[in-house]
Amino acid sequence: MTKMFQAGPPGKTIKSDCQVFYTPSSKPLQIEIESKVQVLFSDAIRKLAENTFAELGVKTGSVQINDFGALPFVMMAQIETVVKRAHPEITADVLPEFKDHARYSTSSVRFRRSRLYLPGNQPKLFLNAGIHKPDCIILDLEDSVPPAEKDAARTIVRNSLRVLDFFGSERLVRINQGELGMQDLEAIIPHNVHVVLLPKAETAEQVIAMDKKVQEILHREGITSPVYFMPILESALGVLNAREIAMASKFNIALAMGLEDYTADIGTQRTLEGRESFFARSMLVNAARAAGIQAIDTVFSDVGNEAALRQTVRETKALGFDGMGCIHPRQIKPIHEEFAPGEVEINKAKRIILAADEAEAKGLGVVAVGSKMIDPPVVKRAERTIRMAMDIGLLGENWKTKV
Repeated sequence: MTKMFQAGPPGKTIKSDCQVFYTPSSKPLQIEIESKVQVLFSDAIRKLAENTFAELGVKTGSVQINDFGALPFVMMAQIETVVKRAHPEITADVLPEFKDHARYSTSSVRFRRSRLYLPGNQPKLFLNAGIHKPDCIILDLEDSVPPAEKDAARTIVRNSLRVLDFFGSERLVRINQGELGMQDLEAIIPHNVHVVLLPKAETAEQVIAMDKKVQEILHREGITSPVYFMPILESALGVLNAREIAMASKFNIALAMGLEDYTADIGTQRTLEGRESFFARSMLVNAARAAGIQAIDTVFSDVGNEAALRQTVRETKALGFDGMGCIHPRQIKPIHEEFAPGEVEINKAKRIILAADEAEAKGLGVVAVGSKMIDPPVVKRAERTIRMAMDIGLLGENWKTKV
């Protein structure tokens, strides 16, 4: 009996996705379509399906497409997934047009106050994610994706990177561990990934292996824009090796904390007070600062408790972190507001910057505010405070003329 292959989520109330059922045979390709917008778009859906099968070199079999409002790039991904499940020998990719709005770049020193996690197999969550203005958007291929859907998620994420407008949010992908992660890199790196998140980083060698693979892909594809890395520490071993991990690649731009797995690894449970993770988070911050990169805290999982979120962000900022993760768009605004510099912090930063300018103008190698000498790292931190204040509208670009 010929086996039928399926791609797409189960059920009948799927939003912005589709199901594709494919049964290989020797008969010419037959396509059946069921869609709520069939009257308007059945011809377009059929044409897209025919073109996708043709690019994959498949001319036979029977196909059933159940459409629940999937955009073309999602439907292409699900068709490619089902065909490759039936014919694993096929290596061709079917790529949607690379949109201009998906080609913007990033900076190693940009703000990463918030990073919004989106499960890689749920494209309905991708479509409007950028409207909420998180600093970073993470298309996740790891923990949020069931093992059986890893291949489909990888293809959906790849297509999303080429098509979707994230409105300036930094474009991050969290890959899987080990060999599966290497396959993820092959799929995503050519499509303007800004930052790769390496989960459960425990040794510098893991970062080095990822770096080597990424550089090979970039060289092969003729891509000159850098791809940055954000290793995630999620175990006792990872925390103890934090400094080596932070310094393992010149493309590291941050270390991130993953507390759910970390607390499980040390045999405890995560609490709101966070005493059980104080050592790990402090280690991460110090390792990141020693390497000259950012420190990013874990996600806050209680979506409905804004007061607790704000308190957690204040504590996170006090520990020295530059940002944290979020699992719902409603968390973005409180996170940004709590990471914003206060009036006292801004005024102190102003004094430091003005003193640094004066020292430079006089050819002095030492910056002083009053009788206190200011080290270069303090000036750098003040510059970041001023940049953030200007970014969120607390200061104008010509603030120096108004002092």
